[in-house]
Amino acid sequence: MPAVVSRYAVIGHPIAHSLSPRLHGLFAAQTGIALEYNAIDATPDEFADTVRAFFAHGGRGANVTLPHKAAAFALADAQTATARRLGVANVLTRLPDGRIEADSNDGAGMLADMRGRCGIDPRGSEVLLLGAGGASRAAAFALLDADIRRITIANRTTERAQSLAGALADATRVRVVGWDDLESCGPFDLIVHATSAGVQHAALALPPSLARASAAAYDLSYGPAARPFIDWARRVGCASAFDGLGMLVETAATSFEHWHGVRPDVDAALAKISAGNRS
Repeated sequence: MPAVVSRYAVIGHPIAHSLSPRLHGLFAAQTGIALEYNAIDATPDEFADTVRAFFAHGGRGANVTLPHKAAAFALADAQTATARRLGVANVLTRLPDGRIEADSNDGAGMLADMRGRCGIDPRGSEVLLLGAGGASRAAAFALLDADIRRITIANRTTERAQSLAGALADATRVRVVGWDDLESCGPFDLIVHATSAGVQHAALALPPSLARASAAAYDLSYGPAARPFIDWARRVGCASAFDGLGMLVETAATSFEHWHGVRPDVDAALAKISAGNRS
């Protein structure tokens, strides 16, 4: 009789570009755990039904990406303290009693990558956060917790940026600027890009005055989706520029540990996934 294989997935739209299935395959090989991990494309209208069907048919856990992180939080039966604080989730887990739990590990994954691999210490920094979606919320809370000096939030829809600022509830360290006002609000020590422009193949035009010569640039996306922002950062003279591949691996590893009780070798997996992207 064949062994029962646990089912996991990443759900987003679009999702074909995701490296999550490969990462969890690497983690499974490292740890000797048998699992199935697939990418599932679901539009916003399809998301809730897709999640419920996945768990109803044996799904054990799912990572959630653009544009569903707020929806993932809303549909869960239970939320961790971190998810409740943010109001978004990137991890869904079926609990032993059948309920679905929402959690967020994006912010912790971002900081682990920044500090551990990129040499970025956000403490005391003037930070510009571009975007105000689900990933932006996790990034903003994490950066405030990391003792930055101030965070400026810019989003094409100003109301959404204001909503995020309200959730952060730190009037002395949070400000909102309109996208059209970016040229007059720099320079910054750290610029974090969290819009969907790269994933949606949309143009990204940013003024060079945003960056100090010593500035670090960090994109929460990875691969081709991060390329326009990384190219801009290098063109305007940022001291360093990184995509979010390391963040992806950190969050994937934390999800894997949450589901299976064992921490995979993050650096080994990142080395393999990076080598594969170069080949």
